[in-house]
Amino acid sequence: MVNLTPYLVLGLALGGVFALSSVGIVVLFRATGVLNFAGGAIGALSAFVAWTLTQQWHWNQWVSYLIGILVATAVSVAYGITAGRALAQRPPIVKAVGTLAVLLLLVGFMTVVWPENVTRSMPLPTSAFSVSIGQAVINGTQMLSMAIPIVVTVGTAIFLKKTKLGMAMRALADDREISAMLGVPVRKVEAIAWIGAGVLAGVSGILLSNLVNLAASDLTFLVIPALAVALAARLESLWISLGVGFAIGVLQAALTPFSGISEFRSATPFVVATIAVLWLAWRRPTLGRV
Repeated sequence: MVNLTPYLVLGLALGGVFALSSVGIVVLFRATGVLNFAGGAIGALSAFVAWTLTQQWHWNQWVSYLIGILVATAVSVAYGITAGRALAQRPPIVKAVGTLAVLLLLVGFMTVVWPENVTRSMPLPTSAFSVSIGQAVINGTQMLSMAIPIVVTVGTAIFLKKTKLGMAMRALADDREISAMLGVPVRKVEAIAWIGAGVLAGVSGILLSNLVNLAASDLTFLVIPALAVALAARLESLWISLGVGFAIGVLQAALTPFSGISEFRSATPFVVATIAVLWLAWRRPTLGRV
């Protein structure tokens, strides 16, 4: 009998990263109307910058991770205050295509600076720490990948419900023009949303580079399961994003040891998202959003 425990642990960790990235996608969409396809590429850039600083320049690891996240945040905000503002009144599909351009530019840049034919790894100091729970051995990075999305989801939900700026963000999501007429600081709210999206993309990229592989293509495609999670939550509910993210990670990892179906595990995000969207459409009258 196949021991699924290691795969389930990895699945929970990966699912946590998917959920974390999807929080940035959902909040950004609700605040700006932009469905961000570039989140994975921005996260990949964060990981590569941190790798260069730690492995080639021998900087302090935590400082390097922080700089990587700051670079991701700077790219996100730079796009948001330039192209994001220019596209503010355009249809959602136009806004989404704009982020695809960022994705392609970043992938091209990373491929030139960090060629794909070179094998790299992103060692995190947290990986050296581990605990055993039954048959499961969980290292520190996996723990962080499971815990951070929960903390971020709870914190974001409280922020949106309890703070003046959070309520302004929710109002902006409902009607941009009316919110502006009522005095909501639209530019400020949008800038904060882009900052949050950049930070979460950067953290997700660094975590994923340790859990899976430090490759531009692999990290860029983080956006696919993250988008599936966000779409499953109808780009509204943070709590549903959290649950679906973990579910996708666990199901995808659980299929790995089965040779007959493991090659189809990459379709897991789309299958789960489709089922979730259909179920939510049926349950819509009884579900609120956060």
